Amino acid sequence: MTTNIELRVHSIYDGLSNAEKKAASYFLDHVEDVFNRPIAELAEKSGVSKVAWVRFCKAIGFDGLKDLKKSLVNELFKTTDSGEQELVFSDIREATGTEQLITTVKNNTIRDVQDTAKLLDPDAVEKAARMILDAKSVRLFGHGASALVAEDLFSKLLRIDKHVCFSQDLHVQLSYASNMGPDDVAVLFSTSGKTSEVLEILTLARKCQTPSIAFTTFSKNPLASGSDICLYIASSETMPRSGAMSSRIAQLMAVDILFTAVAHLNYEHAAPKLENSLKSIQAHKI
Repeated sequence: MTTNIELRVHSIYDGLSNAEKKAASYFLDHVEDVFNRPIAELAEKSGVSKVAWVRFCKAIGFDGLKDLKKSLVNELFKTTDSGEQELVFSDIREATGTEQLITTVKNNTIRDVQDTAKLLDPDAVEKAARMILDAKSVRLFGHGASALVAEDLFSKLLRIDKHVCFSQDLHVQLSYASNMGPDDVAVLFSTSGKTSEVLEILTLARKCQTPSIAFTTFSKNPLASGSDICLYIASSETMPRSGAMSSRIAQLMAVDILFTAVAHLNYEHAAPKLENSLKSIQAHKI
């Protein structure tokens, strides 16, 4: 199985410098013996400087090579013991019939869900959950398929009586974005992290000194760079052929995790609210 660290490298590879790409390529080709070699040897074998290796390590979220090696050992140990089966992954254009299409969509979705679970930092999830709990109001933003995910979080937060704002209409989003304050929180959804409408709202959030939480891919994208907390999503889709399919499901899972964390941290308040919501819905079932 692919380790979390390999996943990070693949996600951020295109944004690396040429020297960092050489270090990244060597790392991906020699994952299992990287932690046995000193940085000088890795630099020599990959044809770049030791500084490039340090920059590469920092680009994927580590303080340096020692920090990367420590995490890599833990990842390899977990992967070896997990017994998880490797899935066959492909783009939909490679399918030869409906049966294979079913398998392809299933495997792609499972892969992105599994990889998103690896990318999600528990500390970041808890910080985001506490930020939502402490906020006067939660303002949600997303465009296109990401708006569907934002709406899902909107409905969940309503069920625990959280003051939350969302509309799929961009003009409405801009309206409640422009009136945010430091006591609110902005939650922004964009798989690419480059959606112009979402970035415009991020700029408004920063002007209003509103804390921000981003759901986006692990990469050097503008949304990740400008947000206070990032909850990273895996996206293996080839756009635009596959569209936002498996990445949307991965985002929904991440939303479920965040919402569960919010409810868990404030369980005494959330539990009766959820029960009341359920009773109201059941009372109107035909």
